[in-house]
Amino acid sequence: MTEIGDPLGIGRSDIEALAAFSRLGAALLCGGLIGLDRELHRRPAGLRTHMLVALASALFTILTFEIVASVVTRGSAMSVDPIRVVEALTAGVAFLAAGTILVNKGDVKGLTTGASLWLAGAAGLATGMGLYWLAYAVTVSALVVLVVIEGAKLAIANWTRRWRKRPDD
Repeated sequence: MTEIGDPLGIGRSDIEALAAFSRLGAALLCGGLIGLDRELHRRPAGLRTHMLVALASALFTILTFEIVASVVTRGSAMSVDPIRVVEALTAGVAFLAAGTILVNKGDVKGLTTGASLWLAGAAGLATGMGLYWLAYAVTVSALVVLVVIEGAKLAIANWTRRWRKRPDD
């Protein structure tokens, strides 16, 4: 019989509390860094949204590990497929990301924000699995794309405008 507050009969956690807090904190950090750029650009999904998406993804990943561990520990006949959680997270975050994309008379806005939300979810998934190095590498890569590439794009656009304004020699 299971105790109140332990509906799955897990009884003990497979992941230590400190490790879980560390994973959740790393998810907040990654989501926050990715979302900060969107916040500074005044996009509808900014800092808090990205942090919450990464945090939720990490939490669902940790919970999946707990469920799988309880099934294995108890020798239950129940079948558990952790990949389904990845699929559900991907679909859920994609649904949120799609809500940030607006199309008006062929003009598309919010595509980068949608992609960054999806990436924040993936970073949260990685931290939830304890793959900090992967989450941090993805976060740094995202910052390069969002900040450095955007800066280069603007510099090229400015150079092109100046070049077009030059009188013919």
